Amino acid sequence: MHAPTSSATRVSPPDAKKAVLYRMVMEKHVCPFGLKSKHILESNGYEVEDHWLTTREETDAFKEKHDVKTTPQTFIGGDRVGGYTELRKFFGKHVAEKGETSYTPVLMIFGMGLAMALAAAFVAFGTVITFRVVEWFVAFTMCLLALQKLQDVESFSTMFLNYDLLARKWVPYGKIYPFAEGAAGVLMIAGVLTWIAAPVALFIGTIGAVSVFKAVYIDKRELKCACVGGGSNVPLGFVSLTENLAMMAMGLWMGGRALLG
Repeated sequence: MHAPTSSATRVSPPDAKKAVLYRMVMEKHVCPFGLKSKHILESNGYEVEDHWLTTREETDAFKEKHDVKTTPQTFIGGDRVGGYTELRKFFGKHVAEKGETSYTPVLMIFGMGLAMALAAAFVAFGTVITFRVVEWFVAFTMCLLALQKLQDVESFSTMFLNYDLLARKWVPYGKIYPFAEGAAGVLMIAGVLTWIAAPVALFIGTIGAVSVFKAVYIDKRELKCACVGGGSNVPLGFVSLTENLAMMAMGLWMGGRALLG
């Protein structure tokens, strides 16, 4: 096995926390989880005795010796903690379970949409104190959400069929929806062809809001939302309803402004 790195050769105080790490470091492959394991150990004040497994044969021999299926492997106080996932648990960090639902993806999209809207307003008007921020926030977010769906339209449409009322009546709507959402968002950002963008946003937002409300609050179904694409684990519920209500409001606002203007 590769000689320990410099961190393992320094003279340490008697009470220093120490860990022994075995990870793959080969000419054409450096295990990312090995790097993560080393980082989390050092971040928690451990001095790492870092052993490199530099060949496939060396790695296989290590696995056989310790009866493990994967590397990296960490040992603390002579006891095997395990791989990176087990190391995260050892330090009390959250480890997502398979199929675990989370609002994080859609919240990050909303957050990025807001950041983009603020940046655009600052460039355009020299201030972020303008109602245009709200309009752009909704429009940018629509585009970002549409982009997530468009990465795999087939998967999105399949998940969408679980709850959308119109898609269940007319299946092609599931594949049209992300294109309509994205196009409406782009037109709203540009402030052009409002007579197309506003009705589209109002239509898909209304159908979506009614569908989500029925599925979640009337039928009490526990479903995953297709809002960030067909492979997401975002639960169908309040955030999904908010997305659709925002599109409805944007359609009404921009449509009304265009008629009055």
